[in-house]
Amino acid sequence: MDSGKKRVALLGAAALVVGLTQYVTSASAAPERPKAALGEPKDIETISTGWTIPWGTSWTPDGASALVTERDDFRVWLVSKDGREKKQIGTVPESQTTGGEGGLMGVAVDPDWATNHHVYVMHTSSEGNRIARMTYDGTKLTGYKALLKGIKKNKYHNGGRLAFGPDGFLYATTGDAQDGALAQDKNSLNGKILRLTKDGKAAPGNPFGNYAYSMGHRNPQGIAFDAQGRLWEAELGQSKKDELNLIKPGKNYGWPTCEGTCDVSGMTNPKKTWGVAEASPSGVAVVDGAVYMAALKGERLWRIPINADNEGVGTAKAFYVGEYGRLRAVTAVPGAEQLWLSTTNADNNGGQPDGSDEIFRVTIG
Repeated sequence: MDSGKKRVALLGAAALVVGLTQYVTSASAAPERPKAALGEPKDIETISTGWTIPWGTSWTPDGASALVTERDDFRVWLVSKDGREKKQIGTVPESQTTGGEGGLMGVAVDPDWATNHHVYVMHTSSEGNRIARMTYDGTKLTGYKALLKGIKKNKYHNGGRLAFGPDGFLYATTGDAQDGALAQDKNSLNGKILRLTKDGKAAPGNPFGNYAYSMGHRNPQGIAFDAQGRLWEAELGQSKKDELNLIKPGKNYGWPTCEGTCDVSGMTNPKKTWGVAEASPSGVAVVDGAVYMAALKGERLWRIPINADNEGVGTAKAFYVGEYGRLRAVTAVPGAEQLWLSTTNADNNGGQPDGSDEIFRVTIG
């Protein structure tokens, strides 16, 4: 073979080796088969028992313990992070039930707990629903002070959730007290999400110049802020659709004109809806880029992915369907990819005896 032919042969062999190498490298770098979705509940365990309608949960800023309210007997408990220590620290004065959904509802610990030990509660009283403040002295709750009175009450539709926002103001959900017209009345405290100072005044910058932050709500339940500071809310519909809403100041969420999605000028549509049989939502929490929504009638925990870059949401997925009964409060555990999840099977609709409710710890993985 002359030198020219030999050079061509060598070049061809080299090209073949390079091509095979590229093929092997490309094949080894090909994407693996899709794995199971990350960031979903992977473990659940009971950490506390003997509860009767544990309605609200709020963590102390240090993450060492949480305050838990019981709706119908007005008790407040301090529970350690591992659930092993449970101590009653008081009852909320001037509380009463409505024979339905009212009573001692939401609780929120002051972000400045380390210096003031203030605890905020929402409860039903003789004249209506109230937002009040107490102080934990290290042993018990003292110094009851009503901050906002006159939120109309009824047997049902009392709202009741409390949460501090990243702006330092207190947010509260109020139901329409079974009077839908109140939700469309800007001057009513009902059918709203309220935003107030720690002293019970309307927060500066509220869109209507009063306590209301948003309006057009039927029976708003859980509220939670995501990592971008956005406010998410779960809402009970009447008979057609329950809702997950992204709350913005001054927006009208439609009730009673709309239930679920509608095409009415001036109304803000929900980001996700469910039939009432599979939801009837209560508490919500945000963990690892998803909203977790507890369902009462639906007896399940919904996971709804949320987009950090826009206002879209992903496909909702249900967990623990029918396994634990009516799920009420769901709360993110500080410093961990975990949730606390409580049942209220001892309420009117659950029909179980007092002491039958539980608190679970759910690990997200």
